[in-house]
Amino acid sequence: MRQSPPLAAAVIGLGSMGMNHVRIYSEIEGVHLVATADISPERRRLAAEGRDARVYDDYRRLLAEERIDLLSVCVPTLLHLEVALAAIEKGIPLLVEKPIAASLDEGRVMMEAAQRAGVSLMIGHVERFNPAVLELKRRLQKGELGRVFQVYARRTGPFPQRVRDVGVVHDLAPHDIDIMRFLLDSEVDRVYAETEQRISTEHEDMLSGLLRFRNGVVGVLEVNWLTPIKIRQLSVLGEKGLFTIDYLNQDLLFYPKEAANATTLPTQYPIQKREPLQVELEAFADTVRTGDPPPVGPEEGLAALEVASLLVESARTSRPLSREVSHER
Repeated sequence: MRQSPPLAAAVIGLGSMGMNHVRIYSEIEGVHLVATADISPERRRLAAEGRDARVYDDYRRLLAEERIDLLSVCVPTLLHLEVALAAIEKGIPLLVEKPIAASLDEGRVMMEAAQRAGVSLMIGHVERFNPAVLELKRRLQKGELGRVFQVYARRTGPFPQRVRDVGVVHDLAPHDIDIMRFLLDSEVDRVYAETEQRISTEHEDMLSGLLRFRNGVVGVLEVNWLTPIKIRQLSVLGEKGLFTIDYLNQDLLFYPKEAANATTLPTQYPIQKREPLQVELEAFADTVRTGDPPPVGPEEGLAALEVASLLVESARTSRPLSREVSHER
């Protein structure tokens, strides 16, 4: 059987996440990294080292001169719409890093442009592809926890110098908002939040948030750029016990309700550990080959951004806010 030629991939935006896309496209089978673009000479140099991909100082030249099968958009959030629309105009399937855009209006413009053009648009909610999350989703679907009461997410660490255009709510909270929606298969009805600005940035750097889901589950968000160590944890409490995930180590543990007053150790499930971003980009490439809808479409990105924006507004106004659910499953 004749083998299909590799998909030609490109990356626009060569910050820390963009360089990870460059690395993975250079490694996965069936994909050939052909071009990258960034305004920084140093980042272009790093992306070119040891690779045959062409480098551009202007993404417009890349889009005009290269034949691209799939594209990662990893520029700062404020530029997502501009770059995405240029790629959509060229008919190039694209993955836009989260959050989908700087505002809901911009996100909707992007989604509608992709729909009109028939262009596949995937949003980079990478935690969806963490093997521990996928295993937890499978076990929840089997009813192993019974009725779910609460989901608690803790995503904290030191301030990343890469981020200046958005606050911690829009930078980090969409990860866990999206994972909660994914695990619960339910939408957020109401939010309440408190935020703080403790270090010298223009935006909030700490969030304590509450989400009330339509199915009655309560979501708790603890997010900041102030904790000296990086923590990425999720727990799901239900009538039969407690599941916990360590995103970084890809560990999934279960504490049964019956063990509450005993010395029984938790069950640790075997997880075939893989880099979530590699799983994500492989899934993206597969959808380009097959023409199937992306596993995380723009509607999902908009839903996470909408809840994040409501959390910021709730903190600003010091009151709970209800959400009109416009992104039905």
